[in-house]
Amino acid sequence: MDLHTELPPAVDAVGLSALADGHHARIAGALGARAVAGHLLKVYALRTPGRTVGPQAVDAALEVAAGHLALGRLRGSLGLAVLIVHAGGDGDYVLVHTWIEGHMSDLAVFTGPAGQPAQLRPGRAGLAPCVWEAALLAHEREAFSRHVLDGTGALADRLTTWSADTLEGGIR
Repeated sequence: MDLHTELPPAVDAVGLSALADGHHARIAGALGARAVAGHLLKVYALRTPGRTVGPQAVDAALEVAAGHLALGRLRGSLGLAVLIVHAGGDGDYVLVHTWIEGHMSDLAVFTGPAGQPAQLRPGRAGLAPCVWEAALLAHEREAFSRHVLDGTGALADRLTTWSADTLEGGIR
């Protein structure tokens, strides 16, 4: 098949073009690291233009994360996690990403209507990060590898460095 003259049948050219036309930067901001349910949790706010991530949304996300992380040891958690509080264009999302045994990670996605953090519920099976959330998680994978796995010195110092290594600003 010559991709210059024909596309595979499953490629949705109209849908992909619409996504490309509507693609824009979203703003990420680090909200610090804190202890939650026995984990060291690095927190991010992510927002689409015109939306904000306020204290009520962050508090609700931390409560969701605490409930999820409380069972972390049963899932092989190593005690380090990342929380993304995302005010998206079509609703609110909370992602709890935890580093677990065997160089693996655990991801939980919660969704809810825009601006109604009390209505956050687990996302449907198979739901994965959007392109902006994936950019934050890609940064976090690099930071975890660089500072925790490949770092040198005392573990406490490596965790402090990992906690401070954040991605902020516009994400495409």
